[in-house]
Amino acid sequence: MAAGALAAGASPALAGPAAAPRTGSGGALPDGALRDALRAISEAGMPGAFAEVRDGRETWRGASGVADIVTGRPVRPDFQHRVGSINKTFVSTALLQLVGERRLVLDAPLHRYLPGLAPAGVTVRMLLDQTSGINDYDHVLFGSVEGIEKYQHTTIRPRELAAIGLGQQPTNAPGERHSYSNTNYVLAGLLLERITGRPAAVEIGRRVLRPLGLRRTYFPGTDPRIDGPHSAGYVPWVDGSLRDFSVYNMSWAWMAGEIVSTTADLNRFFRALLGGRLLRPAELAQMRRTVPADPANPSGTGYGLGLLTVPLPGGPVWGHDGVVLGHQAISLHSPDGRRQVTVAMNATHYWVPGQPDPIGEALFDFLLTAFGSTSPAAGRRALAGPSGPGPLSPAPGAATLLRPLPGVGATG
Repeated sequence: MAAGALAAGASPALAGPAAAPRTGSGGALPDGALRDALRAISEAGMPGAFAEVRDGRETWRGASGVADIVTGRPVRPDFQHRVGSINKTFVSTALLQLVGERRLVLDAPLHRYLPGLAPAGVTVRMLLDQTSGINDYDHVLFGSVEGIEKYQHTTIRPRELAAIGLGQQPTNAPGERHSYSNTNYVLAGLLLERITGRPAAVEIGRRVLRPLGLRRTYFPGTDPRIDGPHSAGYVPWVDGSLRDFSVYNMSWAWMAGEIVSTTADLNRFFRALLGGRLLRPAELAQMRRTVPADPANPSGTGYGLGLLTVPLPGGPVWGHDGVVLGHQAISLHSPDGRRQVTVAMNATHYWVPGQPDPIGEALFDFLLTAFGSTSPAAGRRALAGPSGPGPLSPAPGAATLLRPLPGVGATG
């Protein structure tokens, strides 16, 4: 019944956004347009979505759809959520602080700091901008649905993850081009631990989370449950159902993507980062030094040091996105961090290359509306990943795991 309701599109009762508090003055945020655009995401087939948009001192929050397709429990704007690869921006920030303290050199060979774990020719910078050529490990862990089930309650250590990635054929020569790999940020986490002598999660907490008061952002380690109120996390399964993976041992992602946060905390983090509160100007400039995420499209999305930039019709925005199993988020911001949008959704692995993606189109329209576009559909191409609509960063696992949500994005 739940799958059938989703296939038919969320009903008005389930798709209506929660109250959207607004603070401050000036009316820069279009309340009605944001409500309609967020509702369109759930009406396109996403079980639930929630967001926070900020412009200066003004804040808009909204939610649409359901957190649980069985009970109909509604999504709330203040949910905690697994935000995946946005973790990478936190790791890069901590490492760039070490650069500013002259404890780390970006263009030094990685083997200076991690002997035995560094291929020849790879530098620290190449880890952070994803040009090392080191292959990923997640398609090995999640090459099948059996792998997803196996690691739901299995702990795997960072050095094991690194060994799997390093054991694969390199994607390219060091520094040749961008090739996204979670192994890079597992190694970056090990690098942070090697230099500071503290666990990476503790060090990021000391340098970033506590100074900014990000009280609802944390690293769960091997604890499979999310601490606070949260949504289910759905993956379309082989039997045509939606499988909930919100309870999951995130040791497989570690510093590449284990973090839990909220839309409000992420906006606070990126405003502090882009506003110069966390890094000196020299290190922030290094973070913004990008390479093309898609070498065939040099004017498209760029990847810096744990930071994405996307060219929108009104100018570039900065941030990151994240996809794990069942939870995804995208957080984008004006260069000064004044205009911000973070949106989270509770299903993944539904975008199939070459097939229509109404959810992706609705998501992009919401993001563009949040940045003040009067014709959001015209700007969709700027936000699309290399394969069209879908996440900017790849979903974990083999491409064979991708399948449309029931009744969404199917052809024929």
